[in-house]
Amino acid sequence: MFDFAGDNEQLLNYIFLTATGFIAYHGIRFRDEEGKMDFVRLLFGSIAGVFFFMVLFQDVLGIVSF
Repeated sequence: MFDFAGDNEQLLNYIFLTATGFIAYHGIRFRDEEGKMDFVRLLFGSIAGVFFFMVLFQDVLGIVSF
């Protein structure tokens, strides 16, 4: 994903995975004081989850190619 980084591409992939993984986990698991889910956090958490798995499977593990 980060072809412009050259030798540091793998490091940037891991940093990206960490950030998007945290955003996805927080967005999907978040509940307010009443126990209700917030639609916007759930939406962005799901989008971050898609990007997390896309980078993981394509760039880090090399299993699939999009």
